[in-house]
Amino acid sequence: MSKLFVSGLFIYPVKSLGGIELNEAHVGNRGLMYDRRWMLIDDNNTFITQRNNHALALLQTDLENSFLKIGSKKDKSRFIRVPLNPQPTERIKADVWGDICLAEVAADEVNQWFTQILGMSCRLVYMPEDSIRQVDVSFAKGNEITAFSDGYPIMLIGEASLKDLNNRLPLPVPMNRFRPNIVFTGGYPYQEDDLHKFMINEMSFLGVKLCGRCVITTVNQDEGTASDEPLRTLSTYRKKENKVLFGQNVLPVNNGIVKVGDEIQPA
Repeated sequence: MSKLFVSGLFIYPVKSLGGIELNEAHVGNRGLMYDRRWMLIDDNNTFITQRNNHALALLQTDLENSFLKIGSKKDKSRFIRVPLNPQPTERIKADVWGDICLAEVAADEVNQWFTQILGMSCRLVYMPEDSIRQVDVSFAKGNEITAFSDGYPIMLIGEASLKDLNNRLPLPVPMNRFRPNIVFTGGYPYQEDDLHKFMINEMSFLGVKLCGRCVITTVNQDEGTASDEPLRTLSTYRKKENKVLFGQNVLPVNNGIVKVGDEIQPA
């Protein structure tokens, strides 16, 4: 059996916005540092994603010193910076998938920027350390928590899985359609399905639930346009109980550093 190695690390600081590729990342109890610690909400304090606004794909995030820089992919002159460690501010209760989470509202100028560039009333919120959102108890192993992700701290996908999918598609799609945190090379297609316990750099991880994919996978992350692929093709061979499965949801057992090139050792 071929060895598995980490080939890509990604974080998505603002839920549903463009991600950042890293060479190494600190893994904590909410997943990779800064991953989905921010989120956009509407006037009802409910989360906004690419599911209901494809334009979110056209906003890119970057780490810049002690700030998170957010800007337009189409117009580099349009950007704003928010502190990576925000000062306490107005606290509200925000809704993400029915979970009511304590969140801190960004400054007015930040919210005005997002409202203008997206053409809809919205606010940016941050999840502080004392905001506790537990993962689905049906798949938890302890009292694991996550940030504003769809439900779990880490998404794991193998390059062989994407290659297999692309061999079936009329036009290939990039890995960013699936918004993984950890990508690995080596092994066989969909090997992540079978990685229920594994180690990276002396850290333990638990694969607890295959990911049911949504329409975000059909959104071109460079253009903000949508089609019916790859969901249509995936549904022909990766559908189970009315869910199209691609990728493994993962819980970290302990904290540490993961780097591109680290070996993934099935336990």
